Amino acid sequence: MVETVRTPGTTSEVGQGRASVRRDVADGIVRLTLTRGDRYNPLSRDMIAALQAELDALAEDGSARVVVLAAEGRGFCAGHDMAEMRAHTDDPVWQNTLFAECNHLMITLNRIPQPVIARVHGIATAAGCQLVSMCDLAVAADTARFALPGVNIGVFCSTPAVGVARSVGRKRAMEMLLTGTPIDAATALDWGLVNRVVPHEHLDTEVDELARAILAHSAPVIANGKRTFYAQIDQPLDTAYAVAADAMVRDLSDLDAAEGIDAFLEKRTPRWPSTGRGD
Repeated sequence: MVETVRTPGTTSEVGQGRASVRRDVADGIVRLTLTRGDRYNPLSRDMIAALQAELDALAEDGSARVVVLAAEGRGFCAGHDMAEMRAHTDDPVWQNTLFAECNHLMITLNRIPQPVIARVHGIATAAGCQLVSMCDLAVAADTARFALPGVNIGVFCSTPAVGVARSVGRKRAMEMLLTGTPIDAATALDWGLVNRVVPHEHLDTEVDELARAILAHSAPVIANGKRTFYAQIDQPLDTAYAVAADAMVRDLSDLDAAEGIDAFLEKRTPRWPSTGRGD
């Protein structure tokens, strides 16, 4: 494992043997890059562990405001490592551990306080498509492709369907699952799997603009809002409103709310007490 101290404007790498994740930090934006582009960045157990370690550390890092999940090579992520999985087809303990670790990683993306933006190029298939769906936001190159192709190799994409169905809805998810047919970036945008589609050469600019739009707001409000959104979204209506109301009360009791309301009334830009910055 190779790792350097986390400081603003630094780069470090984590992973067993050859590094599988690189971390770049600048101005409150943490970019995590999958570095196995030669193999379309498969979610091997090593890759999952490296990403999990980074996300766990970020959850406790108050200086990290936005996370960008990117990838090297010709594609974002091709899903699980097929060679690794094939080597353990007779080992149910290993298989259960793999999916438990991957499930925990996907849930962590929702649970960390920072918004996570997927920067998607090339292919995002199977668990790679799931990875996109579990990020809070996603920006895709217009040449990106998305698929749940497990049926093509005799393995239904059941775990990827958990996140994808929550983004695109049941009928569209089932179409992807039952046919294995890829959808293009424009379709992914229309279906709600991604937020924005841009030419590949504009991908970094678009991701950066989205990240900086988030940076302009109160960090505690963003964290509370993200936590509340996922806590209420699948609840019955009365429970959802109760959870949301508690969150509103929590926001209003914070110094940032006082500053934000005062700034609105005084027609000026707020200067958030939590960050000491005004954008």
